[in-house]
Amino acid sequence: MTDLEEAVLDDAGRNFESLDAREAQEALAEELTMSEEDGDKAVATAKETAEHLRMAEALLFAAAEPLDEEAIAARLPEGADIKELLDALAAHYENRGVVLSSAGGKFRFVTASDVAHILEKERVEPKKLTRAALETLAIIAYHQPCTRADIEDVRGVQVSPGSLDQLMEIGWVRLRGRRRSAPGRPILYGTTAAFLEHFNLESVTDLPGMADLKAAGLLDARLPPGFSVPNPADEVGEEDIDPISDEAEFVTDFHQDEGGEEETGVE
Repeated sequence: MTDLEEAVLDDAGRNFESLDAREAQEALAEELTMSEEDGDKAVATAKETAEHLRMAEALLFAAAEPLDEEAIAARLPEGADIKELLDALAAHYENRGVVLSSAGGKFRFVTASDVAHILEKERVEPKKLTRAALETLAIIAYHQPCTRADIEDVRGVQVSPGSLDQLMEIGWVRLRGRRRSAPGRPILYGTTAAFLEHFNLESVTDLPGMADLKAAGLLDARLPPGFSVPNPADEVGEEDIDPISDEAEFVTDFHQDEGGEEETGVE
């Protein structure tokens, strides 16, 4: 038996010892053809798998919500190995900017946790004051330090807790203390330095007076008798003010009138 005949044996233990040279050549050609066909099948399978992988990747990127294996299989060609594809995608994206996340049996691409901070964006959202809050602010600015009763007396309606909360939250109104001479020692409110900075005022005395308001068209030319605009001042009679040491007192006082009529002003 020649060296060529000894080298060529098939999977079933086939040999070429009993064949003549011509038969051996024909058998060898058959074996080589079969090997080439197997190789072509392997290449075709690899290409098919790569194509399935691309399909699954595109599907997961475009999906508006996480997908389970059944949903992915419904979109891919029949016979695609979904588990193998998902494992391959997870391995491929393991150290990338996006990773394949699995939760509750569903899959989706998400931003890698270690780089998610670069996507954060801080934005200041301006808050529009309600009409009631603007009226309350104006009264406090011109009549400070004043109590809730003072504000209600000027506005003619009950003060909504939300209005004062909003003004204190943005830092334009603060607690000035308690009025010692009034029954129940009600809380006094006043404006802050932030209020002056926002409206570009040196002090509250720079707030516009009646003449300025008329010139700006903010007051009717024919005002009711006795109408006046107070002159705001920074000086406060400290002898009639008790300091507030505990913020909890404000909460108690603020809600002590619950159960009364709601404010009718526009919120």
